[in-house]
Amino acid sequence: MKDIIVFSHLRWNFVYQRPQHIMSRFAKTYRVIFIEEEIYSDEADGYNISFAADNIWVIHPHLQNGHNGDITARKRAIADTLMSEFEITDYAAWYYTPMAYAFSDHLHPHAIIYDCMDELSAFLFAPPELIRNEAALLKAADIVFTGGISLYEAKKDRHPAVFCMPSSIDKAHFAKARHPGEEPDDQSDIPFPRFGFFGVIDERFDIALLKEVATRKPEWHFIIIGPVVKIDAKDLPCLPNIHYLGMKSYKELPSYLRSWQVAILPFAINEATRFISPTKTPEYLAAGKPVISTPVKDVVRTYGEHKLVSIADNADGFIAVGEHLLQQKEDSWLARVDDFLSKMSWDSLVMKMNKCLQSVIATKQEKV
Repeated sequence: MKDIIVFSHLRWNFVYQRPQHIMSRFAKTYRVIFIEEEIYSDEADGYNISFAADNIWVIHPHLQNGHNGDITARKRAIADTLMSEFEITDYAAWYYTPMAYAFSDHLHPHAIIYDCMDELSAFLFAPPELIRNEAALLKAADIVFTGGISLYEAKKDRHPAVFCMPSSIDKAHFAKARHPGEEPDDQSDIPFPRFGFFGVIDERFDIALLKEVATRKPEWHFIIIGPVVKIDAKDLPCLPNIHYLGMKSYKELPSYLRSWQVAILPFAINEATRFISPTKTPEYLAAGKPVISTPVKDVVRTYGEHKLVSIADNADGFIAVGEHLLQQKEDSWLARVDDFLSKMSWDSLVMKMNKCLQSVIATKQEKV
């Protein structure tokens, strides 16, 4: 096998997370063709190509506005043109979105992998046909990976080869936050103590919790980093001690984390967060930062029960934990964190995934 074709609902240059970590490592062995969701434009149907990194090509499909043809057929035609242009013959098809299977179900890869990193059907504005498309993808897939324990439990009875592959950590990158460094200009004037969050700000973010805690603790300053998606930015609380710094690159994150006293995971507890397993949890810990999280199931089971992350289910709890953490000087906590994280890495995760992939391909070849 020479290539991996990736169908993703997330854009390569969006927040750097699971797809980028995994495919950057697979690109050491395979050519990666990363196909993003289409956009609409005045151009004729087609795609643009950008070179993201060594051995990674990102495909940006576009569909022409006002065209009355069947959208699935048009996207299938784009996929066929792409296969021809890149001379793709020996490949695996890797799906992050079941929506892509509708226009790529005619392809003949050596293996079909569904890397289920989120329960997309529970997200705001999820297309109604997503559930049907996922059922078709699960039926066709050779392997299903899940990004966390809760997703594994939800999918394990729907396919004979489901593997729990929780998102991992680039420890060396985030450990930079443990060492002295230059303060980013847009954060340098923010007073202390600092409570920080980075990630996508969407329907999973508990706006009400942030507002109540910030109102009751005006001396605490909350630094919020990331893009606002699917919700109106006007609905975010606007208080003197809440600082929205916008989206930052993955490379920049340790420099922001460095001076935070506490990192936070203020997720709402709703259907959209029922199955999430936030990658930022181990990233915060690798930076050496105490973490407060709302009771997201995977965070509680993976980190809370090991007393690596503090859990607060309301503003009273959040404030009590925050006050405790600001006074905490427990070296043994960080030693336990490092011992826990020592067993995690994106490299080892991708090695496990590749072993599963190669096993499936070998088994299918034996049957030919």
